[in-house]
Amino acid sequence: MQLRYILLLLLPVTAVARSGSDTLMKALNRTIQQADTYDRQKLQRIDRIKTLYREAKTLPQQYAATLQLYEEYKVYKFDSAFTYASNLENMAAAMNDSIKIAASKNKLAFILLSAGKFKEAFEYLQAVHPAQQTDSIKGEYYLLMGRYYNDLADYNNDNNYTAKYQVIANNYFDSALVYIPANSFESLYYAGLKSLKRDSLDKAFTLFRTLLDRPSLTDHQLAIVSSTLSFIYALHKDRAGAINSQVRAAMADIRSSTKETFATFNLAQLLYEEGDFEQASIYIEKAIDDATFYGARQRKMQVSAMLPIIQGAKISYIERQRKLWLTYALIATLVLIILGLLIVVIYKQFNKLKRAEKTISDARNNLEQANLQLHRVNETLKSLNTELQDVNAKLREANKIKEEYIGYFFNISSVFFEKIVRFKNLIDQKIADRKPDELRMVLNNINMRNEREDLLKSFDKVFLKLFPTFVEEFNKLFNEEDQIVLKNDELLNNELRIYALMRMGITENEKIAQILEYSVKTIYAYKTKIRNRTIVPKEEFDKRVMAVKSI
Repeated sequence: MQLRYILLLLLPVTAVARSGSDTLMKALNRTIQQADTYDRQKLQRIDRIKTLYREAKTLPQQYAATLQLYEEYKVYKFDSAFTYASNLENMAAAMNDSIKIAASKNKLAFILLSAGKFKEAFEYLQAVHPAQQTDSIKGEYYLLMGRYYNDLADYNNDNNYTAKYQVIANNYFDSALVYIPANSFESLYYAGLKSLKRDSLDKAFTLFRTLLDRPSLTDHQLAIVSSTLSFIYALHKDRAGAINSQVRAAMADIRSSTKETFATFNLAQLLYEEGDFEQASIYIEKAIDDATFYGARQRKMQVSAMLPIIQGAKISYIERQRKLWLTYALIATLVLIILGLLIVVIYKQFNKLKRAEKTISDARNNLEQANLQLHRVNETLKSLNTELQDVNAKLREANKIKEEYIGYFFNISSVFFEKIVRFKNLIDQKIADRKPDELRMVLNNINMRNEREDLLKSFDKVFLKLFPTFVEEFNKLFNEEDQIVLKNDELLNNELRIYALMRMGITENEKIAQILEYSVKTIYAYKTKIRNRTIVPKEEFDKRVMAVKSI
């Protein structure tokens, strides 16, 4: 009885782990640490382009270099991108090139949309007359108009305007797809986005997965597609898929030095909803840094509004953890007290058994003396003597088992007591130092699997010491091909251990399942499988096992 309780106390506590997402987030954290390296590489590219601009001899050459600078800055830094887009407009006007003028207005509108300046962006878009432009400018114009109304729909997020703006946005996307080259990144992406907004999730998912399979995808394109895929996973209630896709998007944004991004913000929201406040806090701060660097005031306000919510949840979580550990410390103290009381009770019971054994031994001696003196009742005394011998044998077996398991109990109780004391002292110290992270590290260092394996091996050794022929007698109940063959390092396997516990008197499937950390169905399946192989009648199998003698 006491042995079963000890086994139950040592059962490990399991928790749900997002192993795949955790691995990806570790990779993201390493990528964040390398962000300065990626930014330096980008600044080196910008310096080389600025050198080309300074060396340019003609206005078209300067225009080409300025266009490259705009492309480098458009998702990196708003004010610089706006400056170079404005320079493109001035150069196009100086060259009197209407196509370049329209293209520069599209670029200015793109930058202003990225910064959340809807009114100013719309003014530039109104100045573009698509009917007079080339197909590429028409496609870019209609995409920008679609994005304009799409962003307005997300910004309003109400029942009055959102649906109306979304319809307008999808119409512009339809117009853009007429002029965008078929099978290009833009054609597939915006076709998928249009399907997503129209709730055709399967079609959108297929288009985005097709894009991800392209080997020529840039990091910036990879980030856009992965972030949008995360939204689809979230709609399908696939939290792991949503988090993994958003992590990949965030890493791609960092590698491409993209500061105009929502990936880390969306990831922080997902992790906050999952209760991972520590990681959510890291990523929301990264999102704020990116929005501040880019210069998008509206996005900075939107992202910053989430920070106090996450930080507040994080503080509440830490406080709950502190109270939880205080509770654990009290429970550990209570367990120590109970263990001490159990040791006292068992010691007293052991002394009673010793006295009972001596009484029985004295009675047997008296009976033997009486047998010599009373010849007339010889047959009766012989019968009584036989019965006493049977009782004595059973008592010796019971005493031997109890002596072995009492010694085993004292030994494991002593080891367990020392571990509990060390664990309690360490918990008290960490709580006093207010170091919840180190508390978690202490818990993670406890290898309950090894503890449990050691406990079961100790059980096997003590059991086989009491029943050294158990495995041999057990195998006699099967044909040779069905007998259990143990590995070199095994004393008992799971099948033998189930019946070993039964031989010790633990016969309930629920209790055996608790001790071996299996489900009741698994224990039942093991027993059924064993009985199906035996050569004795199934109804007699358990009785034959229980009849195996101890030493």
